[in-house]
Amino acid sequence: MIDKRRLLRKRPDVPLRVTDAMTGRVIGQIGNLSLDGLMLLSDIEIVADALYQFAFDLPDEYGRPRPVEVGVHESWTDATQTPGRWWAGFRFIDIGEADERILRSWLGHPTGD
Repeated sequence: MIDKRRLLRKRPDVPLRVTDAMTGRVIGQIGNLSLDGLMLLSDIEIVADALYQFAFDLPDEYGRPRPVEVGVHESWTDATQTPGRWWAGFRFIDIGEADERILRSWLGHPTGD
C-alpha cells in the first residue's frame, strides 16, 4: 500500500486562487498540491469533515492557465498565527480524467506516479 502522505507535494511558483465551484466565492490560495490532495491557506473558516467542490487554474508548460475542478474532503484545519486565517488539508475524492492529466503534468508525473 502506498503511504499517500509521502506523495510528491509541489508548491506553486505563483499564487493560485481556489474558488468554491458551486458559489464562485474565493476560498483561499493553494499552499501545495499532490496527486491525492491539496493544502490551502484560507481567509474563511473551513467546516470540519465537509465536502467541497473546488476550482483553480494550473499553468501549463507555456504558462497558460488550465482550469481544474475537484471534489474534496476536509481532512484537517489549523488556525494560523494571523487571526482570521486558516491552513486546511483536503483529500481529493473526485477528479475527472482531463483534470487529473493537467495535475499530473503540473506535478511532473504525466504518465503515472
